[in-house]
Amino acid sequence: MSLAVLRSRALAGTDAPAVSVEVHLANGLPALTIVGLPEAEVRESKDRVRAALQNAGFTIPSRRITVNLAPADVPKESGRFDLPIALGILAASGQIPSRDLDNYEYAGELSLSGELRPIRGALAMTFAMQRRSDGKPRAFIVPMANADEAALVSNATIYPAQTLLQVCAHFTAIDDSCRLPRHVPARVPGTRAYPDFADVKGQLATKRALEVAAAGAHNVLLVGPPGAGKTMLASRFAGLLPPMSDEEALESAAVKSLAGSFSMADWKLRPYRSPHHTISGVALVGGGCDFLK
Repeated sequence: MSLAVLRSRALAGTDAPAVSVEVHLANGLPALTIVGLPEAEVRESKDRVRAALQNAGFTIPSRRITVNLAPADVPKESGRFDLPIALGILAASGQIPSRDLDNYEYAGELSLSGELRPIRGALAMTFAMQRRSDGKPRAFIVPMANADEAALVSNATIYPAQTLLQVCAHFTAIDDSCRLPRHVPARVPGTRAYPDFADVKGQLATKRALEVAAAGAHNVLLVGPPGAGKTMLASRFAGLLPPMSDEEALESAAVKSLAGSFSMADWKLRPYRSPHHTISGVALVGGGCDFLK
């Protein structure tokens, strides 16, 4: 078989559209070409993949290798496609079986030694995979460092791996003892305590207005001179709101995952930002001095 197709995901804003990683081996001068609107990080993956395969003990076919990341109109960035590209080359050249490849989605950056490095957006990718399944449920193979984050999505089947060899052994294993174990989600932190309104002395009218806004899900704009207590009150506003639902927590965490700043300690914690009062309007997205999502 000279063609292998694997599933992965790109990142487009807060969305994670599906991407098919198609690897084809053809006769001709040995070369590795990546097409499908790849950015610089993706174009450089051919060197990482080549070195990772050699150091893992595999053979790189002396043929013309074409990797297509479809659909072609979706920009592809970062090194998350290293793992599916490497597996596609191995499957197309017959070094690993391809019968079970379509049961999984893959994401992971490869080091030159074949180790899997963490990626951005693992939670957003898993969230999109569960929401937009094409009718065939798939498991997700990710780097070990992203396993807890991806497992926050309920009912998602996560298989973490530390190296390319572990992933290949998963598909070549004769019995289940040699396969990747399904990840057991880490214990999610309990309810986090927010700063309490009881600490605020005075400001009765403002506190009453914030209570009404929280009860009615209204927007609030705090205006006043520096030192009036706007930041202090805004930082305590989250304590009036009901706990985040799983859907809200996933959406909020997915945004942080896209930026690579997600932490398990932030799970179901309403994010609060307090930019400096001298920030420009261009730098501030949201149009307020203190805001809570």
